[in-house]
Amino acid sequence: MQLSKLVFGAALALVGLLPAPSNAADKITVTDITGRKVEVKAPVEKVILGEGRQMYFVATLDTDEPFKRVVGWRDDLQKADLDGYKDYLAKYPQIEKIPTFGGFKEGTFDVEQAVALKPDVILLNIEAKAATDDAKLIEKLAKVDIPVVFVDFREKPFENTDASMRLIGKLFGKEARAEEFIAFRKAQIDLVTERLAKANPAKPLVMVERAGGYSDDCCMSFGNENFGKFVEVAGGRNLAAKIIPGTFGVVNPEQIIASNPDHVIVTGSNWELYVPGGAWVGVGSGADKAKARTKLAALMKRPAYTGVKAVKDSKVHAIWHQFYNSPYQFVAIQAMAKWLHPELFKDVDPDATMKTLYERFLPVPYKTGYWVSLSDKE
Repeated sequence: MQLSKLVFGAALALVGLLPAPSNAADKITVTDITGRKVEVKAPVEKVILGEGRQMYFVATLDTDEPFKRVVGWRDDLQKADLDGYKDYLAKYPQIEKIPTFGGFKEGTFDVEQAVALKPDVILLNIEAKAATDDAKLIEKLAKVDIPVVFVDFREKPFENTDASMRLIGKLFGKEARAEEFIAFRKAQIDLVTERLAKANPAKPLVMVERAGGYSDDCCMSFGNENFGKFVEVAGGRNLAAKIIPGTFGVVNPEQIIASNPDHVIVTGSNWELYVPGGAWVGVGSGADKAKARTKLAALMKRPAYTGVKAVKDSKVHAIWHQFYNSPYQFVAIQAMAKWLHPELFKDVDPDATMKTLYERFLPVPYKTGYWVSLSDKE
């Protein structure tokens, strides 16, 4: 008995010399897209998505179980991309039960609800930062040990997409998967840029209308970033580059007519939950292309496109709006390059690229319908 007590006492003494278990050992420090140093317990097990469309990048990393970490999300995926949402809902019916939030940007986020879900991190898009700063939400969440990390695929996608993917890969413990996606994305963009650099073709003038038909106003567009930059990378000249100083803005109808663009590209999606029965062009997963072309043709009858060369030549296109807010921009660049320089890119198949993206990185089946042109014969 005495010997047993002696051994037990020695064991306790030895344990006392060992470092005490600490959650701090599980924490890492990351630098988010705004340059903030943030301490996060990783790999994260519970995440709140500040925007539902962040599933576009979550699914590329957690392909086998894309919702396994998601304990809450904003309800915009269903509203902004109804067809895409239905694809995920069909395979993962449990997503209807995920708690939804209002937007940080609109100041409707429920902090108490977030606290109750005990997330390891909240992921926010960079455009929400001003609103979160004004409301001091980051400080409020920090008091209950909920870190906030900012990512960006929208404001400056060419600058921030790779960095955002690496950041999320680190948080999820999926660094290798993130690098695999980044390499795939780069190869698809290089396919366009290297060929353009070698051929140096003339650059057609392009008017990109953002969310054409979403409202009666005309015409929203893009400056030197996002789809405006996509045009430049695809070998075109963005009509709005010198008109819109930032990423987003408006081009007057008179400016479009006077500029007389060679091509018009309208972004669209299934916005039935936003604007029921609207004039928007419903391209996206499994879209009815014939219906999309009919709506696209109707948009070209507005005063802004009176007598415009692109309309006369049927060089008018519609493309999925959500390319602007996802890491899939490279597919849009290939589609646009093929429209702007059909001979130079006649062997490039953006539809095959999109299919490969789905097969390698996404958990739901691929359906065509992400873009149409008035000149399409099908």
